[in-house]
Amino acid sequence: MISKGSKLFSVFRFKCPRCQEGEFFESHPYDLAKIGEIKSHCSVCGLKYEKEPGFYYGAMYVAYALGVALFVTLWTSFNLFFPTVSVGFQILVIVVATIVLSPILFALSKIIWANMFIAYDENWKEHHEGKAH
Repeated sequence: MISKGSKLFSVFRFKCPRCQEGEFFESHPYDLAKIGEIKSHCSVCGLKYEKEPGFYYGAMYVAYALGVALFVTLWTSFNLFFPTVSVGFQILVIVVATIVLSPILFALSKIIWANMFIAYDENWKEHHEGKAH
């Protein structure tokens, strides 16, 4: 099981990278009115999520990698487990899966990117209180 303190906990639960308690996104990935909108600060530890303007542009590289991983996984699975399925059907399934999963991939790319630069701090309360005084 993925426990608190690991990067995967933050990524798969869309939680703050530092305290892993506060929500990272304004809403769930399929709320198309707020797709990909990140909260400005963590509601629990107060961490500012955007380190600098344009910080999340780098998440495009992560999104690209996730898209390639999805493509390779589906393509390989078809060829290993369903070798008689036509190439046209494989492409159709991959395109539909990519469209359906794109909000999740978009959200994952941003939270993964944030976790690459923001470390979990189990003592965030002490550090936060120390700065307040």
